Amino acid sequence: MGYTWQYYDLVLAGIFGSLVAGVLVGQFTAIAPTTAIVGFSAIAAVVMAHGLFVNGPVDQPADLTKEVEALN
Repeated sequence: MGYTWQYYDLVLAGIFGSLVAGVLVGQFTAIAPTTAIVGFSAIAAVVMAHGLFVNGPVDQPADLTKEVEALN
């Protein structure tokens, strides 16, 4: 049985891919590297926000109020 991709694997790949794309666009096109990296970083931020707020790592908002035993 092989590894199965999870949603957060795709979120991490999307963040990494957008930043790499920004570097590549900045290096190999007429767009300034800083402009390209900032623009593609905005895409990375949108992917990250979707992973945190739209499809967050909790089942219900009430899960956020539970105490963490490992920290007590």
